[in-house]
Amino acid sequence: MNKEKYKELTSKIVPKEDKTKNALVAFLVGGLVGLLAQVIVTVLENNFGFYHKDATSVMIVLLVFVASLCTALGFFDNLVSKAKAGLIVPITGFAHAMTSSMLDYKKEGLITGIGTNAFKLAGSVILYGVVAAYVFGIIRYVFFGG
Repeated sequence: MNKEKYKELTSKIVPKEDKTKNALVAFLVGGLVGLLAQVIVTVLENNFGFYHKDATSVMIVLLVFVASLCTALGFFDNLVSKAKAGLIVPITGFAHAMTSSMLDYKKEGLITGIGTNAFKLAGSVILYGVVAAYVFGIIRYVFFGG
Protein backbone atom coordinates (compact mmCIF):
# COMPACT_ATOMS: atom_id res chain seq x y z
CA MET A 1 0.00 0.00 0.00
CA ASN A 2 1.46 3.38 -0.94
CA LYS A 3 1.41 6.50 1.23
CA GLU A 4 -1.36 8.27 -0.69
CA LYS A 5 -3.73 5.31 -0.48
CA TYR A 6 -2.97 4.87 3.23
CA LYS A 7 -3.62 8.56 3.89
CA GLU A 8 -6.90 8.39 1.98
CA LEU A 9 -7.99 5.32 3.91
CA THR A 10 -7.13 6.75 7.33
CA SER A 11 -8.76 10.11 6.57
CA LYS A 12 -12.10 8.29 6.33
CA ILE A 13 -11.67 6.64 9.74
CA VAL A 14 -9.97 9.29 11.87
CA PRO A 15 -12.51 11.72 13.35
CA LYS A 16 -12.11 15.38 12.47
CA GLU A 17 -11.14 17.68 15.34
CA ASP A 18 -12.65 21.11 15.82
CA LYS A 19 -9.46 23.18 16.15
CA THR A 20 -11.32 26.33 17.18
CA LYS A 21 -13.12 24.51 19.99
CA ASN A 22 -9.86 22.84 21.10
CA ALA A 23 -8.07 26.21 21.17
CA LEU A 24 -10.90 27.80 23.16
CA VAL A 25 -10.99 24.93 25.66
CA ALA A 26 -7.20 25.02 26.04
CA PHE A 27 -7.28 28.80 26.54
CA LEU A 28 -10.01 28.58 29.19
CA VAL A 29 -8.46 25.63 31.05
CA GLY A 30 -4.99 27.19 30.94
CA GLY A 31 -6.53 30.41 32.27
CA LEU A 32 -8.24 28.48 35.06
CA VAL A 33 -4.93 26.86 36.00
CA GLY A 34 -3.38 30.35 36.11
CA LEU A 35 -6.29 31.63 38.20
CA LEU A 36 -5.94 28.69 40.60
CA ALA A 37 -2.23 29.42 40.90
CA GLN A 38 -2.92 33.07 41.71
CA VAL A 39 -5.57 32.11 44.29
CA ILE A 40 -3.06 29.79 45.98
CA VAL A 41 -0.44 32.57 46.07
CA THR A 42 -2.95 35.10 47.43
CA VAL A 43 -4.21 32.70 50.13
CA LEU A 44 -0.66 31.88 51.20
CA GLU A 45 0.26 35.57 51.40
CA ASN A 46 -2.88 36.82 53.13
CA ASN A 47 -3.78 33.91 55.40
CA PHE A 48 -0.44 32.34 56.21
CA GLY A 49 1.93 35.31 56.12
CA PHE A 50 4.11 34.09 53.25
CA TYR A 51 6.23 36.55 51.32
CA HIS A 52 5.32 36.73 47.62
CA LYS A 53 8.46 34.91 46.49
CA ASP A 54 7.92 32.08 49.00
CA ALA A 55 4.20 31.81 48.18
CA THR A 56 5.03 31.51 44.48
CA SER A 57 7.53 28.73 45.18
CA VAL A 58 5.01 26.81 47.30
CA MET A 59 2.35 27.24 44.59
CA ILE A 60 4.67 25.76 41.96
CA VAL A 61 5.47 22.81 44.21
CA LEU A 62 1.75 22.23 44.84
CA LEU A 63 0.88 22.29 41.13
CA VAL A 64 3.74 19.92 40.29
CA PHE A 65 2.71 17.60 43.13
CA VAL A 66 -0.96 17.52 42.10
CA ALA A 67 -0.11 16.90 38.43
CA SER A 68 2.36 14.14 39.37
CA LEU A 69 -0.17 12.55 41.72
CA CYS A 70 -2.89 12.63 39.04
CA THR A 71 -0.44 11.04 36.59
CA ALA A 72 0.55 8.34 39.10
CA LEU A 73 -3.12 7.59 39.84
CA GLY A 74 -3.76 7.27 36.11
CA PHE A 75 -6.30 9.96 35.36
CA PHE A 76 -4.20 12.90 34.14
CA ASP A 77 -4.40 11.62 30.54
CA ASN A 78 -8.20 11.52 30.78
CA LEU A 79 -8.22 15.12 31.99
CA VAL A 80 -5.95 16.17 29.13
CA SER A 81 -8.19 14.49 26.57
CA LYS A 82 -10.96 16.84 27.72
CA ALA A 83 -8.91 19.94 28.60
CA LYS A 84 -6.55 19.72 25.60
CA ALA A 85 -3.35 21.75 25.79
CA GLY A 86 -4.63 23.80 28.72
CA LEU A 87 -3.15 21.27 31.15
CA ILE A 88 -0.09 20.32 29.12
CA VAL A 89 1.40 23.75 28.47
CA PRO A 90 1.70 24.99 32.07
CA ILE A 91 4.07 23.48 34.59
CA THR A 92 1.55 20.68 35.12
CA GLY A 93 2.48 19.32 31.69
CA PHE A 94 6.15 19.29 32.64
CA ALA A 95 5.35 17.37 35.84
CA HIS A 96 3.20 14.92 33.86
CA ALA A 97 5.97 14.31 31.32
CA MET A 98 8.51 13.56 34.03
CA THR A 99 6.21 11.38 36.11
CA SER A 100 4.87 9.35 33.21
CA SER A 101 8.33 8.60 31.84
CA MET A 102 9.49 7.49 35.30
CA LEU A 103 6.44 5.26 35.74
CA ASP A 104 7.01 3.62 32.36
CA TYR A 105 10.39 2.31 33.55
CA LYS A 106 9.76 1.71 37.27
CA LYS A 107 10.13 -2.08 36.88
CA GLU A 108 13.77 -1.61 35.88
CA GLY A 109 14.62 -0.25 39.33
CA LEU A 110 15.39 3.05 40.99
CA ILE A 111 18.64 3.83 39.17
CA THR A 112 18.36 2.29 35.71
CA GLY A 113 14.59 2.67 35.52
CA ILE A 114 13.29 5.74 37.31
CA GLY A 115 16.52 7.70 37.63
CA THR A 116 17.71 7.18 34.08
CA ASN A 117 14.36 8.03 32.50
CA ALA A 118 13.22 10.91 34.71
CA PHE A 119 14.04 13.53 32.10
CA LYS A 120 13.45 11.40 29.03
CA LEU A 121 10.40 13.33 27.82
CA ALA A 122 11.16 16.57 29.61
CA GLY A 123 14.82 16.70 28.59
CA SER A 124 14.10 18.27 25.22
CA VAL A 125 11.96 20.93 26.89
CA ILE A 126 14.80 21.78 29.26
CA LEU A 127 17.41 21.73 26.50
CA TYR A 128 15.55 23.99 24.10
CA GLY A 129 14.35 26.23 26.92
CA VAL A 130 17.94 26.83 28.02
CA VAL A 131 19.11 27.37 24.42
CA ALA A 132 16.26 29.81 23.76
CA ALA A 133 17.00 31.71 26.98
CA TYR A 134 20.65 31.97 25.96
CA VAL A 135 19.83 33.19 22.44
CA PHE A 136 17.24 35.72 23.61
CA GLY A 137 19.62 36.89 26.35
CA ILE A 138 22.26 37.63 23.73
CA ILE A 139 19.70 39.41 21.53
CA ARG A 140 18.58 41.52 24.46
CA TYR A 141 22.16 42.35 25.40
CA VAL A 142 23.13 43.29 21.82
CA PHE A 143 20.04 45.33 20.94
CA PHE A 144 18.91 46.70 24.29
CA GLY A 145 22.17 47.04 26.21
CA GLY A 146 21.66 44.33 28.81
